Amino acid sequence: MGAKSVTILIVEDDEGTRELLRDACAMTGYEVKTASDGQKALSILRTENIQLVITDINMPRMDGLTMLEKLRKEDNQTPVLMLSARNEKKDVNEGLRIGADDYMVKPFGLEELSLRVAAILRRSESKEVTSERLSYGPISLDDSIHQVTFGEEPVDLSPTEYRLLKYFLERPGRVIPKETLLAAVWEIDFRSDSSVVDTYISYLRKKLHQQGFEGIKTIRGVGFQLLADK
Repeated sequence: MGAKSVTILIVEDDEGTRELLRDACAMTGYEVKTASDGQKALSILRTENIQLVITDINMPRMDGLTMLEKLRKEDNQTPVLMLSARNEKKDVNEGLRIGADDYMVKPFGLEELSLRVAAILRRSESKEVTSERLSYGPISLDDSIHQVTFGEEPVDLSPTEYRLLKYFLERPGRVIPKETLLAAVWEIDFRSDSSVVDTYISYLRKKLHQQGFEGIKTIRGVGFQLLADK
């Protein structure tokens, strides 16, 4: 998908920030639409073909989290990149839980924004269906039907949680550095202080650490590891 065929929706109540983001995306070659709150954004998303949403969290009328929740309830899987202030960690976690694809903490550089946008768009383009089936310990993943099970019970994972788990299942027992996961799962191959990996590791643990199984290990100072043992 070339940049000219991509339309990005910027949702931001601050006019100066909204225009800055609009100009940054337009300079990269994307078509850009803007909205000043979540309610206006939903109206655009329901009527136009949008490939990516970049949204602030705190906005009047309808905030970014409410907009995202309504979007996902309508089964609209348009990728969403959230922008948050440093004191909005709980809101970020909630956004990731209900279906955001990534987040950035203000202030951030426009170069990093451009790289994040490109990475999200690449991921949304490359959702290929394969017949691969992976199993390790009590966890199984069937890529042909996009299903994860723990024992015999299905486990509901977000798209990002699914990609992260699949990466671990393809490398059982191997210690994987955080930087490697950022590059492979989020396609972030530059220096970043993002805590998105740690956040999603915690989500996987909440869903998969059950019945005595605690196989997703943190190797301090190195990375993470999936083990089959309880």
